[in-house]
Amino acid sequence: MIKNNLINFFKLESVTGILLVIATILAMIMANTSLHTWYASLTEIPVVISFGTLVIAKPLLLWINDGLMAIFFFMVGLEIKREVIEGSLRDPKAIAVPAFAAIGGMLVPSLIYAWFNWDNPTAIGGWAIPSATDIAFALGILTLLGDRVPKGLKLFLLALAIIDDLGAIIIIAFFYTADLSILSFIIAASMITILITMNLRGNTNHAAYILVGIVLWTAVLKSGVHATLAGVILGLIIPLKNNQSNFYALEHSLHAPVNYVILPLFAFVNTGIGFSNVSAKDFYDSVTLGIALGLFFGKQIGVFAFSALAVWMGIGKLPEGMNWKLLYGVSILSGIGFTMSLFIGSLAFEGARIEGISLTDERLGILMGSILSGVIGYGVLKFFLRKAH
Repeated sequence: MIKNNLINFFKLESVTGILLVIATILAMIMANTSLHTWYASLTEIPVVISFGTLVIAKPLLLWINDGLMAIFFFMVGLEIKREVIEGSLRDPKAIAVPAFAAIGGMLVPSLIYAWFNWDNPTAIGGWAIPSATDIAFALGILTLLGDRVPKGLKLFLLALAIIDDLGAIIIIAFFYTADLSILSFIIAASMITILITMNLRGNTNHAAYILVGIVLWTAVLKSGVHATLAGVILGLIIPLKNNQSNFYALEHSLHAPVNYVILPLFAFVNTGIGFSNVSAKDFYDSVTLGIALGLFFGKQIGVFAFSALAVWMGIGKLPEGMNWKLLYGVSILSGIGFTMSLFIGSLAFEGARIEGISLTDERLGILMGSILSGVIGYGVLKFFLRKAH
């Protein structure tokens, strides 16, 4: 009986969002009880891998953020490639509205954050934090609404989130990159060249791609470019043409470890905010407000307004089954940043914290904005869907 219940639980589309909530609550409990010392010690456990003169030494937190999250981005790369070649991103007309929505959903939140932090040269580095949408959380909440949700609405949110992820990847590559190591960069470029050559020659041996990908990840890690980008590159290069069954099997095999282990683990080690160090002013600090209001107001304004612009310009139309009320509801829901926002936040202020510069914990704004967007977005969609039936 217990086994069957567990199997049914993990078949739920919303299970990833549920696990992320559980991991976050657990982290918050540990960070605010007598277990806070153990929690801090756990994330700082030193892990060292050494091959001759090559040494990679990082605390457990960074192994999760730089290493395990590369697997998440690998899956994202595979999903983007499949959707572009065969899925919802294949038809330019079908993706016009969600593409515009994604652009607005990144631009407006970033401008709101920048408006609050323009005069702070350190805080302004977090401008991209509210630009992200958490696809797992957003789709998970949408599935809680049941069969009343039109298929077109799900496809719109999926396309929006995928394009948004691609935008976040580009932002990380161009704006959150440290000083480059030329030698490591050359090695990384050589590995990419090898991967592309394998693709062009019709090589479908995934083990060979992953082996080269591991070398690529190591080189990118040492180059100064964020290591998770290696995962995206590998996912985009693995061939789909004449390799559909193996490609689908590889993508499917990543869902369980990523959704049930890696993302909850990432949430657990990154969301343990100790409120003993949080004062009342932290809730209206410019960083907190920039992120929270960027996610909640910026996302819904940007997604809705730019979608309307695309329809008004005649370059696209709302998917079948969608109307303006449902578009507004899903626009609010897109303000759930969480995973990607936490990830960008960890990059944005990593250097400042190493240098001992004091900043309000960006995770506070991320949690506030994401919770507001999730709860109110769910309520608005539930209300409009109930009226439609």
